[in-house]
This record gives sequence, structure tokens and C-alpha cells, in this order.
Amino acid sequence: MNESGGYSPKDLHFGKEGQSKLISGITKLSDAVKSTLGPMGNTVLIESPNHTHGITVTKDGVTVAKSIQLLDPVENLAVQMMKEAADRTASEAGDGTTTAIVLTEAIVKKGLEIIKPKDNKTEILRELVTITEKVIANLKKQAEPVTEKKLLDVATISSNNDPEIGKIIADTYKAVGKNGIVTVEKSQTSETTYETTHGIKIDRGYSSHLFINNHKKDECILEDVHVLVSDSDINNILSIENVLKPIISENKKLLIVAPCSQNVINTLAANVMKNNLKLCTIVPPNFGYKRHELMNDIALSVGATYFSESTGDDLSLMSFKDLGRASKVIVGKESTIILKNDAHVAQSDIDKRVDELWQAHKITTKKVDKEFITSRIASLTGGVGVINVGGNTDLEQKELYDRVDDSVCAVRSALVEGILPGGGLALMDQGKWCETFGEDIGQHYTKKSTMTALVILAFALRYPSQKIFENAGYSKDWLTKYFTDHNEGKQKQGHSVDVKTGENGDMIEMGIIDPMKVTKTALQNAVSVAVTILSTNAIVTMARTYESKN
Repeated sequence: MNESGGYSPKDLHFGKEGQSKLISGITKLSDAVKSTLGPMGNTVLIESPNHTHGITVTKDGVTVAKSIQLLDPVENLAVQMMKEAADRTASEAGDGTTTAIVLTEAIVKKGLEIIKPKDNKTEILRELVTITEKVIANLKKQAEPVTEKKLLDVATISSNNDPEIGKIIADTYKAVGKNGIVTVEKSQTSETTYETTHGIKIDRGYSSHLFINNHKKDECILEDVHVLVSDSDINNILSIENVLKPIISENKKLLIVAPCSQNVINTLAANVMKNNLKLCTIVPPNFGYKRHELMNDIALSVGATYFSESTGDDLSLMSFKDLGRASKVIVGKESTIILKNDAHVAQSDIDKRVDELWQAHKITTKKVDKEFITSRIASLTGGVGVINVGGNTDLEQKELYDRVDDSVCAVRSALVEGILPGGGLALMDQGKWCETFGEDIGQHYTKKSTMTALVILAFALRYPSQKIFENAGYSKDWLTKYFTDHNEGKQKQGHSVDVKTGENGDMIEMGIIDPMKVTKTALQNAVSVAVTILSTNAIVTMARTYESKN
């Protein structure tokens, strides 16, 4: 780079040359990640300066993907885009990252193979998105709700078929209830245990990223923390001086749930960074009367005095004794979890509030108001479970932590949208639907772009199950016969092979299941990224100069 010239030279890549490098990058990432897919998948050993002893061992697809950066800039661009599909799937559904990468690879490779220069590529890719929406609608119809038995199956499968871990996760969810929240932490011992406590969740995150103290999860985590609750605007730091003085002088921790001006947020954030103060601010949840009601609930949960603008309270009169107390707060980008301090809160007051809410629920006729009251009851009564992951070594603990974290998210997704047959079968059935749909519409006049999109998606939807069987050691001849039988309808609906035992049966009955939300999210994100890659013809990268090693 010519710094004195004030410009950054670029390299340009066009057509087949650029696309071949994109494919190379996709293949390298996918080969590393898809080796982990399925119950018989392999672990990946990663050199990592961010982990103990400089190495980590994992079967978590997103961890593998995040670790990969390639020397060639075009190959690396493909890797970054594939990571986006994995990251979005992980953040939205908590699992399915490997499936998203495998699907992306299959769509891109098949698309480049069959889309010819004379074809209308834009129309084909638009049809691909449209057909994907129909496939997701089919999956939603097929999804079944989660029963207590299925809860254990989902937890076990998503923890890579570890029955002990599956039972711990299922037991934790049973203890906190459907409205509860489960988090994962590292244990100080070699044992993996769980504990449950009452807590409250707020759909608001930190006001500034400078409050983050856990950069791996992008969270601000504070233990034994005081809580200020107010809906009055804090426009001047001096208005809460009576509260801040004891917090600062005694090195205590503080969570502020109140609307703060940008100047106040910047001042507090600067003190966190420079003076190591332990505090965080979040915006109050919701709007209008709902905000007032929810803030009352939060104050009651933590034993705080609620200072409200609507009742004419003066913030300058707030003192340290008006603060609530929580045993722990976990503040993320979009939500906050407050673990209650039972010693600081009168349970009788909470029980009284819940009884009042149930009475209001009976009287209310509007559906939206009933749902709001139900959510308030859930936040006051729903528990919070913490799974403490142990291990005999740092490597073992790290690998187990990744699996438990994935499994917890998968169970949460299953509770929200239900479950599907696992082992890639649900997607494989939709691949067959694409072929049948193509044959049906092919009897009439139809656009070539629709048929091309159906062929691409039909191929991609079978790819995850193919990799699961390959990782389990099944031969190509066996796979050919298996997929032929499936296409010809020789297998019962919902039936497939358990790769661990070789048994053929009903996947859901055998406990081999996938959360609907995970499958849906992986497919949506894979198609989104694949369409972007397939529509690329010109690639611009920073010019690099490589010095000879000789």
C-alpha cells in the first residue's frame, strides 16, 4: 500500500476465476465443519491463542467456522460469508450452524454447475427464495409440539447424544417451567450440575457496548448487584449523586433501569473503562402504561423503590436504601436477565401481585391485554436455571461447555416451534417434495427458472443427511440404494436409519429429532448467503504483497 499517496490499491477478480476461488474457500471451510455433523461426527482440533495451552477441541460447528481464516483474500471472503450464515443461525436458533454451512455449500456448488451463462440468473435466484418459503411452510405443518419425553430426546441429541448431559438440561427446563430461562456457566469443579432460582427477563439490552465485561458472549455480567428502577429521565449525573456516592466509595455494583441521556451514559461508560467501576444501564421495557406496569414488577422482584415520573417522584430524593438487590444480572445486546436475591425480596408481596394479575386476567376480554398479563405473571413466577459445566481439564470443560450451550438453545427453540424428524430426514423429505412439485408443474408450461431452482434446492436438501451417513461410515453403494428407495417411496413416512445402531424406524419415536426453529433458520440463512455468492461476478479485494520466505 502506498501510504504517502493516500490510497489503497485493489485487486479485481471476474467471472470464472473469481468464482473458482470462492468455491475453493467454501469447500475448505465446509470440509472442516461438516466432519462434525451427526452423532458419529468427528471432533476438530484447533490451534487457538485465545484458549488455554493454545488449543481447543470441539464438535461445535460455529466454533470451527469462527477459527478459520484463509490466506487467499477471495477464498477468505467466501469463508466470511459462510460464517455469516453460521453466526446468524447460532444467534437466532442457537444450533444448526453446521447444517447451515453444509446447505450453503450444496446450493452454491449445484447452482454454479447447472446455471448456464445464457440463463436468467436473477430470476432463478428469486425462484429459489420463493420455493424455500414453500418448503418452510411445509415444515411448519409437519412440526409436532414438545412433550416431556421429547424434551429429554431433544436435549440428548443436541448435546451429541450424551444421555447424562441431556437429562441435566431436560431436568433444568422442567424445574424452571416453559416460561423459564436457562443459562450456561463454567463450574469451578469437575462436576456438571444445575441449580434453579427465581428471576426476571427484560427485553432490553445495555445502552453502550462499553459496559460489556464478558467479550466472548458480548454481555455485562454483574454479581451481587444493586438495582435502580425509575422511568424518570436521568439527564444529569448529579441527579443520582446520592446513589452513586456509596456505590463508588464502597466499590459496589449497580444496574440502572431508567432512561438516561447520552451524556449520562457516556460519563458512566467512561468511568467503567477508566476507573473500573462495575455498573450498567438499560432502557426501561415497553412503552406507555405497559412500561409503568412492567417497571412496577421489576421493582417488586428486586425489592426496589420505584421512582416514577407519573407519580411526581423526584430522583434527587432517591437514596441508597431505595435500591433493589439482585444476586446476579446478565445484560446482553437485546435482553437482560435478573436473578433475584430472595433475602432482599418479600415473596408474600410477589404472591399478592400474582393473585391480583390472575384476577385481572379473568376480567380482561381483549386478547392482547390477556397476553400482556400472562407475560407479566410469567416474568414474576418463571424460574431461571443455571447449568454449571465441569471438566477434568480445561480442554474437556471447553468442549463440553460448547455442547451444553448448543443443547440449551436447541431445547429453547424446540419449545417455541416444535420438533421434526431428525437425521436430516425432514429436509430430505422436502427435497423429494421439490422433485414431485417439479414433475407436477412440468406437465404444464412453466418457466425454466423455476425448474432450475427446484433442482438446486432438491439436491441441497438431501446433502445434510448424506454427510451424516458418510460420517458414520456408510458406503457410497449403500447411500445410492438408500436415496433411491426414498425417492421411490419404499420407506415409510418419517422413517429412516439410526446411524448409531443401524435400526430403521420412526425417527421421532426413536428420539432422533430436530427443533423446527433450528431447521428453518439454518435453511433460510443458507439460501440467503448462497444467493449472494451465486449472484456475484466481480470481486474487489485489498492488494496484498507476499514476501518470499527464502
